[in-house]
Amino acid sequence: MILKNKQDISVVISGSAAVGKTTLAHALAKEFGFKLYNGGDILKEIARQQGYSITGNDWWESNEAIGFMKERKKNSTYDRQVDEKLINISKKGNVIITSHTLPWLTAEPITFWLSASPQERSERMSKRDKISIKEALRIVRMRDRENKKIYKKIYGSKFGDSLEVFDFMLNTELLSLDSLVYLCREIMKKMKIQ
Repeated sequence: MILKNKQDISVVISGSAAVGKTTLAHALAKEFGFKLYNGGDILKEIARQQGYSITGNDWWESNEAIGFMKERKKNSTYDRQVDEKLINISKKGNVIITSHTLPWLTAEPITFWLSASPQERSERMSKRDKISIKEALRIVRMRDRENKKIYKKIYGSKFGDSLEVFDFMLNTELLSLDSLVYLCREIMKKMKIQ
């Protein structure tokens, strides 16, 4: 059937660091009146419970976050807790979720993969966090590498290698934010729910 009302769906937006996941998620959540959940925010809350001091939106680029990333490598329960919580949230409908892992773990939500080159993502991070492009590129590459290692260790050797789990893939370098929101909005309105 054609989607008749917004409560019928959940949406997951995925992609690498600084690709525009959160920006798009905020815009779509506002457009549809959906509740927004960010996998990174849930993981930060777990870090806070472990005694880390979480400050600012750019916490993931801090030395303290790097320490937490090392702890994550040793203790996969943090990531499993986040994913379990997000899977349950996605079943409720009327939500938009940003997550690196969820599209590989459940087939229920509509899934979008956002892509952009490391250089483009570094430029965005540089502007957002007021750091040099060189430093941003180092962080982007480190986060890409570390996230992939962590998720492969938890979920298996092929985790994250295939994008076949995604319903839609969009290159954020080619689209303005308004165009990206427009396309995703129209896709969501026209989706057939089985």
